[in-house]
Amino acid sequence: MIVNRAVHRLALIGAVVGTIGCDHVTKQLASNSLAGRPTQSFLADTIRLRYLENTGAFLSLGERLSPGTRTALFTVATGLMLVGLGIVTFRRRRDGWTALGLTLFVSGGLSNWIDRAISGRVVDFLNVGVGPIRTGVFNVADMAIMAGAAIFMIGEIRKPDR
Repeated sequence: MIVNRAVHRLALIGAVVGTIGCDHVTKQLASNSLAGRPTQSFLADTIRLRYLENTGAFLSLGERLSPGTRTALFTVATGLMLVGLGIVTFRRRRDGWTALGLTLFVSGGLSNWIDRAISGRVVDFLNVGVGPIRTGVFNVADMAIMAGAAIFMIGEIRKPDR
């Protein structure tokens, strides 16, 4: 039981390190190869690579707020929320799927939070879609947040009644 719990925690720590590492490496690659260049299109325009610096939140919400308000909302409040979710994730006993979902959610949020705390912005560079149906521009951390939320919800739905 103790060994299983240790392996479980190591796997979650690996997910945190892997998520943040992949996110920061891809943001650095995007900064080096996409900044100042036109949008690149792949797979019949299904995937677009475009460098953007996002000072707002998800889909640039709040980017027109004053710098002080953005800092309060997107750095301080988000940081406190991530600390709380991180504590819940690692202190409460959860099954594999819900723990993984929360871990990915927190890891993605933490990776974007680190960028906001250091530079006041997040680098976004991915856009997918077909024809006029497209996503906003996002990054690997955003994918981890969305995947984590979906995995967590599925894990909660699949739980047997207690």
